[in-house]
Amino acid sequence: MESPTKSSFEKTILVISDIHLGAGEIVNGKRNLLEDFHYDKEFIEFLGYYSSGVYAKREVELIINGDFLDFLAVPFVNYFDDEFWSEEAALEKLKIILDAHKDVIDSLVKFISNEKKKIIYIVGNHDGEFLFESMRDYFIKLFPKSFRNNILFRFEKDGEYSPHPGIVIKHGHEYEIPNQIDPEGSIISTEEGRKYFLPPWGSYYVTRVINKFKEERTYINLVRPIKKLLISGIIYDTLFTLRFMLANIYYIFMVRFILYFKYSKSLKEIIENMKRELKVFQVSETIVEDFFEERKDVGILIMGHTHYPSITTFFDGATFINTGTWVKMNYLDFDKQSHNNDLTYAKINVKSIKKSGKVRSRNLKNLDINFNVWKGKSENPFKGF
Repeated sequence: MESPTKSSFEKTILVISDIHLGAGEIVNGKRNLLEDFHYDKEFIEFLGYYSSGVYAKREVELIINGDFLDFLAVPFVNYFDDEFWSEEAALEKLKIILDAHKDVIDSLVKFISNEKKKIIYIVGNHDGEFLFESMRDYFIKLFPKSFRNNILFRFEKDGEYSPHPGIVIKHGHEYEIPNQIDPEGSIISTEEGRKYFLPPWGSYYVTRVINKFKEERTYINLVRPIKKLLISGIIYDTLFTLRFMLANIYYIFMVRFILYFKYSKSLKEIIENMKRELKVFQVSETIVEDFFEERKDVGILIMGHTHYPSITTFFDGATFINTGTWVKMNYLDFDKQSHNNDLTYAKINVKSIKKSGKVRSRNLKNLDINFNVWKGKSENPFKGF
């Protein structure tokens, strides 16, 4: 772990994910039950800390690993049904979020206003409308013109970004069929020239099912694992949970089962397809192990999406980190309950290549890997996860 006064590193890589900035806590004079982000002050302090002290003159690369903005949680626009996914609606949603979290955006502007600071924005499944070029342009123009080249959007089909040899970062929604987004085929144009975003069916599910029930139980999307939520709900909140389960079954039946029934050859094939579709919020150990088996050149894999903060180091030295979320969660697993309010992030300090030599295979001796919890301003404002 790095000492706040230690300066033997030439670069620091910060990775955060799933911040979920929404329309703000108050919309049209009423409490907004869809807003999940309540840590504006802490986030501003976080950026301030990594812009000052030993970090003031050091190269710092902030990687926003998906779902920084949550366009799915902003229905407060006069666009309905398919028009909700139009370019015009997307721009309105963007403006609402930026206005609701102005201080957070100002802190990003202040952070980037240093030639040694850089922001990489990896697009997730809740901010897919950034595939509109106009959306990216609007966002980037918030920053000083002389520093705009220090902000880059990434939305490769495989979702990968590598800030340094041996490190791969991806959001994680790519492994789930309901949330997969094709960067090359998700924007369509009408004959009149209007552009629309084609969301995955998981996004429709959020806007048409989750958001409706969240107005009754704000925690409905913030509990993991979902299976335990349903079991406890049947016992303690029976009527609501039954309605929620029936709504899920009906929606999935109408949207996916009928489609599979139409094109599948057998009931077994239908069941297998549905099982694959319904695997959400879980990046299995098998997926991670297969990744490292295929990619011998990668020693660190960092993901988000599931909201499950974790760090795992395998016998060969390969490390997997899930950066969790900055949203208050309700973990029902005993080993996770103490992390409900943790503001987790990954920090990788890069030593001088000249001193440590080139990175070969999983030789990551020039990297100081940390998985931290932001605790706010203090002499040492983080702790090991």
